[in-house]
Amino acid sequence: MRRRLEVLGGVVVLAVVLARVGPDPFVDAVRAAGPLALAAALAVTGVTTLCCAIRWRALGGTLPLREAVATYYRSQFLNATLPGGVVGDVGRAVRHGTLPVVADRGLGQAVQVGAAGTVLLATAWVPGAVVAGLLLLGAAARWPRVVLTSLVASVGHVAVFLVAARAVGSDASLARLLPLAFVVLVAAAIPLSVAGWGPREGVAAWAFAAAGLGAAEGAAVAATYGVLSLVATLPGGLLLLPTPAPRAELPEVARA
Repeated sequence: MRRRLEVLGGVVVLAVVLARVGPDPFVDAVRAAGPLALAAALAVTGVTTLCCAIRWRALGGTLPLREAVATYYRSQFLNATLPGGVVGDVGRAVRHGTLPVVADRGLGQAVQVGAAGTVLLATAWVPGAVVAGLLLLGAAARWPRVVLTSLVASVGHVAVFLVAARAVGSDASLARLLPLAFVVLVAAAIPLSVAGWGPREGVAAWAFAAAGLGAAEGAAVAATYGVLSLVATLPGGLLLLPTPAPRAELPEVARA
């Protein structure tokens, strides 16, 4: 029941966005996802996935790093293609232990929120940004592997968002886009979506409109980010394909 309500919430948010800006931003998102943008998203997502796998292992994940990366890729692909946006993480928890996965998701999002707060404060109140930055540094000193990998992953997601913004033709400066990216990506973590779609586009439309860039541009950037992120998780989909069984070698007698 809860999962159905979460998906319904995502559908409602998407319906509101469509009613507000129309279908054009979503059509533009598909057109904007060209080869260069897709290549950048694939490369950046490779780095962020590696960082997330390292964080998971630091929090109790028992898989070797190579298997952890493959498992994390599969998890991201399922999150990006199935309703709710967390199905892959649930599968990871069932197969490899709940507590490490919960800690991985929770602490990763906490660091992302902290980074977002630091960036937002820097645009309005520099002393507050300094305090927030010092708190992040303090956390990094205590849990260096967890915080640093989370920060790199967060920066990677922001980088893909900026690629999406340029792909749709946004000419907003980096100083204007950076706070918007953090706000939208924090909203994207809300488990009230259709495979990640819903809150991300709704908050992007609102945030870009509030910044004077237009709700349609915000929806287009968020939708392009969604397309790029989906394609960037395709290695996880390939890892779900069954591998062919090895061919049995014939005995020497049979060959003769």
